Amino acid sequence: MRRRELTAAIGLSALWPMAAAAQSRTPAKPKRIGVLWHAGNAEEEHEYQEILVKAFNDLGYVEGKNITFLHKYPAEQAERYTILARELVDSNVDLLIAITQDGAIALKQATSSIPIVFVIVNDPLGLGLITSLARPGGNATGLSLFVNDFSGKRLDLLRQAVPGLSRVALLINPKEGGAARAIKATNASAEAMGVSVTTIEVGSPDAIEPAFDRITREKFDAGIAGGSMLFNARAKVGALALAHKLPIITVVSEMVPYGLLMSYGQDFPEYFRKAATYSAKLLAGAHPADLPVEQPTRLKFVINLKAARALGLSLPASLLISADETID
Repeated sequence: MRRRELTAAIGLSALWPMAAAAQSRTPAKPKRIGVLWHAGNAEEEHEYQEILVKAFNDLGYVEGKNITFLHKYPAEQAERYTILARELVDSNVDLLIAITQDGAIALKQATSSIPIVFVIVNDPLGLGLITSLARPGGNATGLSLFVNDFSGKRLDLLRQAVPGLSRVALLINPKEGGAARAIKATNASAEAMGVSVTTIEVGSPDAIEPAFDRITREKFDAGIAGGSMLFNARAKVGALALAHKLPIITVVSEMVPYGLLMSYGQDFPEYFRKAATYSAKLLAGAHPADLPVEQPTRLKFVINLKAARALGLSLPASLLISADETID
C-alpha cells in the first residue's frame, strides 16, 4: 500500500468510532400512543386531553419529538368504539389508552398484545379486563373507580344541602356501560336513607331538555347526574339546572363550574396524570400483567357557591368546611 493510501486508510479508521457514536446518538423513533376517547371531537375533550398531553410532557415525552399521539373520538357511539379501536391497533401503535369503560372493552377485544392503560373504568375485574387487581395478567392495566360505592355519600350531601329532601331524580344514559350498576347502587342507598329516587333516562343530548322539563313538572327536589354523555353536555346541563332551579350533585368536579351545585368523587385530572405515569412505565419495558391496578386513595368534594346562591340555598357551615374546593 502506498503512503498516501495508508494515510487515508488510517484517517478513515479514526473516523469509524466517531461515526458509530454519532449513529448511537440518532434520535429513537417516536413512540406512537393511541388514545380512544369518548366524545366526538378534541374540543369536547380539551380539559382532560390537555392534562394528559402535559403529563406526558412532564415525564419527558414531548409530542412531535419523541412521542406521537393518535386521538380517536367515537362520539359515544357503540359501533364507533369498535371501528376506531381496530383502526388504532392496525396503526401499529406502541401503547393504547382507553379513557372509558366502553373504550377499554373495545380495545381489549381488538388486541391481546399491545399494552392498554384504562383510565375511567368502574369494575375492570368484573368486566374481564383483568384477572386480579394485584396482578392484572394479559395486556391491560390502569385505574379503577369506585363511582357507585359512594352513591350513599352523594345522597347524604344532597340531604345536607337541600332542606326537606324527599324526591331525587337520577339522570343517566342507560346505554352507557355501568349504568345498570349505578342505578342499582343509588336505589339501594336511597332506600336505606328513606329518600325516593326516580331514574330519568337521558339517552341522547336531545333528551336532556325534556328530562329537565319532566323534573320540574313532577316537582323533584334535587338531581344526580353522571356518565360521559352528560359530561360532554356539561354546559347545557349546568344551564338547565340553574334555569329549572334544580340542585344537582355529580361525580365529576369538572362539571360543577357550569352550574351544578356539588360533586363528590374521584380526582379525574389526577387520574389522567397517573395514566401517563403508567404509560411511561410500559414504554420503558414494564409489562401490564405485572402492574397492579390502582384504586382511588383520594376523593374530592367540590361546592359551587355561586350556584347555591342562584338556587336560593343557604348551605350549612358544616358542609362548607368539609369541601375540598369551593367555586365562587
